[in-house]
Amino acid sequence: MIKRLSFLFFAVLVLLNVRAQSPIDTTQREYRPVRLGLVGGGAGVFYAGILTGLATVWYQDNHRTNFHFTNDNDGWMQIDKYGHAYTTYMFGKLGVESMKWTGVKRKKAIWYGGAYGFFFLTSVEVLDAHYAEWGFSPMDMVANASGSLLLIGQELAFNKQILTYKFSYHHTDLAQYKPSVLGDSDLSRVVADYNGQTFWLSLNLRSVFKHQEFLPKWLNISGGYGAYGMLAGVNNPKYAYDGTLLPPIERYRSYYLSLDLDLDKIQTRSKFLKSTFFFLNLIKFPLPTIEFNTLGETKFHPMFF
Repeated sequence: MIKRLSFLFFAVLVLLNVRAQSPIDTTQREYRPVRLGLVGGGAGVFYAGILTGLATVWYQDNHRTNFHFTNDNDGWMQIDKYGHAYTTYMFGKLGVESMKWTGVKRKKAIWYGGAYGFFFLTSVEVLDAHYAEWGFSPMDMVANASGSLLLIGQELAFNKQILTYKFSYHHTDLAQYKPSVLGDSDLSRVVADYNGQTFWLSLNLRSVFKHQEFLPKWLNISGGYGAYGMLAGVNNPKYAYDGTLLPPIERYRSYYLSLDLDLDKIQTRSKFLKSTFFFLNLIKFPLPTIEFNTLGETKFHPMFF
């Protein structure tokens, strides 16, 4: 559920931003109380609306219980944990840039904006803890914290993101066997089919090798993680949704090495392009990729997403 909410929120932000052509302009550092009110109000409405929706709709068929913990560390080969970290990083990046736009002091913008995703997902985790079907997951909290700290730490140390957390998705054929779990449409599969998701850490080369002027400022090298063969959290079922016997499907992990583009480093005077680049930079650019997997295979993908 968190993945769905996060991805839809991200999509809405992109659409609204493109429609309005009103990018986050952090060059203006004069304090603007009205802007702070807009940012704070928008964040509050989103927070209250989503939590209210979860409490009244998502959990309505679940069983209320006392606060309890759950251990889901083995589920989905940890892809969901990478998703938690990505969500807090994504919300945090938007939060930091939004707070800078209001003109508040740099450290306040970083801490308050960067912690928004962690605060939001912690609240959802507390809700989970009061339902028998879910529970409070300590490892989810570790993942949530790691995404926020990756963002906040770099902003404090470098005032920019040298290492950007990114996401990509490619279609798989596994959702057809469990559409209720992995998605029953193209859009739902992007956020529900863990088998097609890859999470990347993308390093800007020029930020590391500052004096190597032959390196383009927008060139990154990126390492990714994904997994395949998952029809359920831990053990795959034997039968498909229609009762037919499933073929044997081997679960394995994949590690990727690829080049990438840092769209934030592309210079442009266009507010529309700046706005678009800001959001698109959370997605891995499709480029040639080398894959190493736990089946012992090494593969070259001419174009991987």
